[in-house]
Amino acid sequence: MHISLTERLEAWVRAKVESGLYNNASEVIREALRTQMRAEQTYQEKLDALRAEIDKGWAQADAGDVVEFDFDAIMKEVEAELADADDAPDAQAIADAVHG
Repeated sequence: MHISLTERLEAWVRAKVESGLYNNASEVIREALRTQMRAEQTYQEKLDALRAEIDKGWAQADAGDVVEFDFDAIMKEVEAELADADDAPDAQAIADAVHG
């Protein structure tokens, strides 16, 4: 098999060999391919798990196993909590008052 690399990739491979981490360019390429294969496998496993959770959620919804909520009410509650937090003294002001 023969492959062509961009100048940038060729320079990277050469640098890896020159660093002593690898004996030759083939070792660098093989390691890069193994790393890519592991990354793709991990991605696929995560994607499969996500799809399974989505399917589980749809099945729960189809079975009526859902909780209804009022988004506007939740947002009002969050906004009120944030407003209360804005009114509270900050930690630095309290520390300054205590330590004079």
